[in-house]
Amino acid sequence: NLKDNVKIKCLKLVFDCFPYHANLTHFSHLFLSVLVKFNNCAGNKGVRYDTNSLDFKVRADGTLYSAHCRFPTSSLSFLAAAAVHLFIFNASLAEAPSPHRVNAVIFSGQSAHGLRRQKRDWVIPPINVPENSRGPFPQQLVRIRSDKDKEIHIRYSITGVGADQPPMEVFNIDPVSGRMYVTRPMDREERASYHLRAHAVDMNGNKVENPIDLYIYVIDMNDNRPEFINQVYNGSVDEGSKPGTYVMTVTANDADDGTTANGMVRYRIVTQTPQSPSQNMFTINSETGDIVTVAAGLDREKVQQYIVIVQATDMEGNLNYGLSNTATAIITVTDVNDNPPEFTTSTYSGEVPENRVEVVVANLTVMDRDQPHSPNWNAIYRIISGDPSGHFTIRTDPVTNEGMVTVVKAVDYEMNRAFMLTVMVSNQAPLASGIQMSFQSTAGVTISVTDVNEAPYFPTNHKLIRLEEGVPTGTVLTTFSAVDPDRFMQQAVRYSKLSDPANWLNINATNGQITTAAVLDRESDYIKNNVYEATFLAADNGIPPASGTGTLQIYLIDINDNAPELLPKEAQICEKPNLNVINITAADADIDPNVGPFVFELPSVPSAVRKNWTITRLNGDYAQLSLRIMYLEAGVYDVPIIVTDSGNPPLYNTSVIKVKVCPCDENGDCTTIGAVAAAGLGTGAIIAILICIIILLTMVLLFVVWMKRREKERHTKQLLIDPEDDVRDNILKYDEEGGGEEDQDYDLSQLQQPETMDHVLNKTPGVRRVDERPIGAEPQYPIRPVIPHPGDIGDFINEGLRAADNDPTAPPYDSLLVFDYEGSGSTAGSVSSLNSSSSGDQDYDYLNDWGPRFKKLADMYGGGEED
Repeated sequence: NLKDNVKIKCLKLVFDCFPYHANLTHFSHLFLSVLVKFNNCAGNKGVRYDTNSLDFKVRADGTLYSAHCRFPTSSLSFLAAAAVHLFIFNASLAEAPSPHRVNAVIFSGQSAHGLRRQKRDWVIPPINVPENSRGPFPQQLVRIRSDKDKEIHIRYSITGVGADQPPMEVFNIDPVSGRMYVTRPMDREERASYHLRAHAVDMNGNKVENPIDLYIYVIDMNDNRPEFINQVYNGSVDEGSKPGTYVMTVTANDADDGTTANGMVRYRIVTQTPQSPSQNMFTINSETGDIVTVAAGLDREKVQQYIVIVQATDMEGNLNYGLSNTATAIITVTDVNDNPPEFTTSTYSGEVPENRVEVVVANLTVMDRDQPHSPNWNAIYRIISGDPSGHFTIRTDPVTNEGMVTVVKAVDYEMNRAFMLTVMVSNQAPLASGIQMSFQSTAGVTISVTDVNEAPYFPTNHKLIRLEEGVPTGTVLTTFSAVDPDRFMQQAVRYSKLSDPANWLNINATNGQITTAAVLDRESDYIKNNVYEATFLAADNGIPPASGTGTLQIYLIDINDNAPELLPKEAQICEKPNLNVINITAADADIDPNVGPFVFELPSVPSAVRKNWTITRLNGDYAQLSLRIMYLEAGVYDVPIIVTDSGNPPLYNTSVIKVKVCPCDENGDCTTIGAVAAAGLGTGAIIAILICIIILLTMVLLFVVWMKRREKERHTKQLLIDPEDDVRDNILKYDEEGGGEEDQDYDLSQLQQPETMDHVLNKTPGVRRVDERPIGAEPQYPIRPVIPHPGDIGDFINEGLRAADNDPTAPPYDSLLVFDYEGSGSTAGSVSSLNSSSSGDQDYDYLNDWGPRFKKLADMYGGGEED
């Protein structure tokens, strides 16, 4: 008997049966035996072993042995049990990971601290439950008992997920017997394991044993088909690929346990379309799903796409027991440059006029069996001989892939009458390995040049000549002749002026000799940087005629033909000397050396000039003019000065400078009065000007005051309107307008304003013309007060409105209109269809609210049924 301090423990011991992998079915039970021991502090006494497997048994000494020589599977799972008098329970089932391993559970009791007694614990091995069980339910899984149930009444319970936690009541336990049941089928894919705790208490709820952990594992069944991640897979492989070339990978997942055959998926190819050039062009790795080529002969130009049906089967690919599913793999054979481009013919020809560029001479056609509009198909053309000067290039048409031989540099018929080109074509992408260029990738192109009438040209354009300005008219300057490039045509060239801004030149029409038609002046506005430019035209007599232009540039050398001019023309100086001076210089239209240094001097006549003024030289271009005497009366003085340049021969000019002499302040500036006095105005004139200014300002001020007063009176003006401004409805008298249409016979007197009222008084009552004023008492209109108040304006308007509404004599008069008969045969259509509505459904009582002007209408239509 074990003592109370013995603690029961579960130890897993793994024994290798064989040092190599072997099938157990080939060996007898004598070779498959292990020793299972359950040791406690008292030795191995009282321990009984058992197993629930029919394939393995345990002897009394703990030896585990096989009961027969053949086994249903290569991996077995079973329960090994060890029992003492304390508990009765099932030990755990250990699954052998390989054919040569056996796992067993051994329980040993040992003292934690020597031989000291300890509390007993109970241990339940894991419980395996197959999924999708058909019952009947509830189905017993295990029985839990405590050895104290003989002494006291014990109640058993379980807690955890699947018991008292969602999902609820998957497992329950008989509280008296301790038998635990599963109540419904299990689904491993929904939940693979459950962890429960078993409790043993007495009738008072006191804990009898410590809670024990229960581990329940759902055993997988093959109830799920493999599912491909995609129903359609797309892959590609280059044409001409060698066998074993990777193409793509297909993947299928099985929801069953992947560690068992239920979840082990294997792949195979079911069909291949098309079966060309072989029915097995591809193979698939059964475990990984990798598709690779297995045969040679992939050619995109023959088969561009393969459709492969792939099947995935579980149970390690067993078609008899496994579940299967299929997917489609679309394999596209991609193009490689295994076909060089070839010309459709060996020779081409074309023709081009001379001096033309960007002209397509010939179209080169090629054939390429590779994929159109890809780098393997796009053609590139090169000229390998026959065009050393680079007159031609070959451009590729992106749509047709043709080569367009184009002139990029003008050809000359007189130089080359024909070209023999050798061209070669290749692809944008290099050829695949092992593919050689075809001899048909080279062709010849013959291009003929046609002669056209070319324009004459000036060999030196622009032509520059140098000469002095001022040459006389008729001087021969140069001969500006042109050359006709058409050497094989006998043509004459004629010359003419195209541009001569100053009209200074003439040209001989036959030989191009240039002569002057006027004197050339360098200082002219037509000269830019001493250069005069003219353009001439040379035209031949070809068919059609052609012409060319040439520009002649004449550089004019300056001569001293312009005298200097004094600057400034006007100046101002104080009436007393030594306060300020006048700086003077000169301007010369010529250029160096015909300009400065200048010489400034005063003339001897009149003598007063040298008496009153003096000139001091500063440098070659500047001098100072100042007063010689101590005082000069204020005024304006004309001072002549002689200026001479340094040309050869020198030119001089006498210029007059107007000098204003005025009184100055201490700073040397002219005062205002002094400036006026210098202008020639006396004191009286100045006073008169000031008085006029004061009078003008006074008039402007008075006008502003008058305008403001008038604006104020306008705001205080009476707001009421005069009686004669009263606007009321009046009869407008119009002149005679004559008859209309075909009726011209009528009495115009019927349409005129009557001069007397006798006919009105003698007419039948109720019949009046529209321009007749009714006879009756006139209402009294309100009288406007003499001094109105702004607040009375509204009352006055309202009273006048009421009086006008009640006045039957106010126009327009409400009367019956009488029209004369205008005859028959009118071109106008009949209006008899425009009948007035006389339906009794309409209510005309609202006419009574419209005032006395609508009273007659109210009487006629507002009576209702009483009328």
